Amino acid sequence: MTIRTTGSEVGPLGERTEGPLDDRALRPTSTLVALARSRATWVFGLDLALVVFFTVVSENHVFGSLANAQSLLLGATQAILLALGLSMMLGAGIFDLSLGANLVLSSVVGALAIRQFESPASSGGYGHEWLAILVGLGVCLCAGIVFGVLNGILIAIADVNSLIATLATLGIGTGVAYLFSDGSDVAGMPVALQTSIGLKTVADVPMPAVAAIVATVVLWAVVRYTRFGMHTQAIGSSRSAAERAGLRVRLHLIVLTSLGGALAGLAGFIDLSRFGSTALAGHQNDALAAVTAVVIGGTLLQGGYISIVGTVWGAFLAVILQSGLVITGVQSFWQLIVIGVVLLLAVVIDRITTQRRAQAKS
Repeated sequence: MTIRTTGSEVGPLGERTEGPLDDRALRPTSTLVALARSRATWVFGLDLALVVFFTVVSENHVFGSLANAQSLLLGATQAILLALGLSMMLGAGIFDLSLGANLVLSSVVGALAIRQFESPASSGGYGHEWLAILVGLGVCLCAGIVFGVLNGILIAIADVNSLIATLATLGIGTGVAYLFSDGSDVAGMPVALQTSIGLKTVADVPMPAVAAIVATVVLWAVVRYTRFGMHTQAIGSSRSAAERAGLRVRLHLIVLTSLGGALAGLAGFIDLSRFGSTALAGHQNDALAAVTAVVIGGTLLQGGYISIVGTVWGAFLAVILQSGLVITGVQSFWQLIVIGVVLLLAVVIDRITTQRRAQAKS
């Protein structure tokens, strides 16, 4: 056996001989190489390719217009918020299938809170529009957090499997939303909610998309630079090892589900600001879209690794596919098939990645 040292080799008897240093494993990976190996980079490239393709095949190249780009940003905003929350939870090894139901319930509760400020003297208008809007935002966030805390208690305290727990709360949350709204959408929101938030743009970027961008930057920094992000991935790698290391795993999981709930509540408020009402029947596939975005973006299903940037590009991939198929006249049921196929491919890629990581460690 020969041990490599700087500029020399040490033989089995301790003799030192001159020889070249094999330091390939010690050399830092260049930024370009790291980007080329990143799943996020490949998903981003696929997004660009699809945008070019749908622009070319769409009538009058309408897919590449500024108006459609703004529509894509709006459509991706809620998908990104839900996917970000799910990405953090998956990093710790837990699922949440109830994010869509949380969004709907939060929007219903927030809309009902806003309607309490409606002024009969103003012919159905609002004497204090911005107070009503701020209260609605607060209620949406609180409702989402409470929903997330309940999920966290079931998963972390009651030790219910996360898939089973959130599948149950998916049905309960949807049912409660319909119960509170009497089975119909809650309309009559303040005009300023749409004109000043939902449909407003800042430098041609929709205001709701700005919220998604801020959330993305904050969570990227949390995952990359904070102990919270490190602990989240450590729990996903081995919960038992994290507990032995002294991490408060149960509390950490509840914080994660609360974070996912808060993002779902924010998405519910954005839903109100976009449409001026709730959209009870418009979120059946939110969980599927979120899982697709997270997995194809590179976050591991087994936990232990989070890719925030990849999650964002994965969310855009689903939205670009759906919008492109609509604009090119493809029937709606094909959209579900395509998204399902993309999810399957993402799971296969995730499995291959996991096996390669295991082989590299062994």
